[in-house]
Amino acid sequence: MRIVFMGTPEFAVPSLKALLDAGHELVGVVTATDKIGGRGKKQLIQSPVKKYALSYGLPVLQPKNLKSPEFIDALKALQPEIGVVVAFRMLPEVVWSLPPKGTINLHASLLPKYRGAAPINWAIINGEHTTGLTTFFIQKEIDTGDIILQRTVPIGPDETAGELHDRMMHIGAQLLVDTLAQIESGDYELKKQNDQEATPAPKIYHETCAINWNQPAVQVYNFIRGLSPYPAAWTLFQGKQLDIYKARREIAANKILRPGTWETDGKSWLRFATTDGYIYPLEVKLSGKRRMPIDDLLRGLRFVALSGETSTINNNK
Repeated sequence: MRIVFMGTPEFAVPSLKALLDAGHELVGVVTATDKIGGRGKKQLIQSPVKKYALSYGLPVLQPKNLKSPEFIDALKALQPEIGVVVAFRMLPEVVWSLPPKGTINLHASLLPKYRGAAPINWAIINGEHTTGLTTFFIQKEIDTGDIILQRTVPIGPDETAGELHDRMMHIGAQLLVDTLAQIESGDYELKKQNDQEATPAPKIYHETCAINWNQPAVQVYNFIRGLSPYPAAWTLFQGKQLDIYKARREIAANKILRPGTWETDGKSWLRFATTDGYIYPLEVKLSGKRRMPIDDLLRGLRFVALSGETSTINNNK
């Protein structure tokens, strides 16, 4: 089929590759505009999808405005039969309704659960044991369209969002190929979503990544896993932001420290008290330093005291 593909991050690249490998005709690729970044913020940074598309000589469109007449005309000129969206912006109706076979989206959850921008993160934060992927036809309301196919994916008890992301992007690519095969043959059944079963997966911001120590250790542990490696759960430690990427939890029946209190031996371990135990950070990044194992960080610090408290911002949510 003649496909126009829309996507930006690394998550979308295996899907683009899978469509090419399956013999589909990629008539165009729509992705985000180049960003200024790199050392000194003087380099133009291309999206992972753009880099891959250019390596295969595919036409690339980078509209700033998805409703602009110039973009719509360029899209029409490609004469796509179907649109495929993987991790892109919300599309206006004039775009998703343009291909005669419609536009489908690959979403990283078992819809209607976890509608929104961060389904992988929220599934882990909420302690889910399984998640999945869904292909569906795009409609006006975000992530509400009729479901074509779904695939369940287990979540490991210690798996981070980054690790799950890397597994799911390959599983999703195959699901997308299977979906397009069914659409091309006309042999598929649509399933309407039950809005009563919907749960949100809103965009995550820096301030919402602050750890609330006034919770059980397992909830804090899931929060850290669900935000690792990006944007990373954080707390304050000796007056600086401490990002925590990996940790272990401990339930302590005789815990006497208040939630949010920390203590360390100054050499090999640091722990923060929760409501029922402790979180021991294992891999961290202190503001102004690189990411490193906790013992490397502790050996490089000077301690006035070997215990203290985090900010009340983290304790009293």
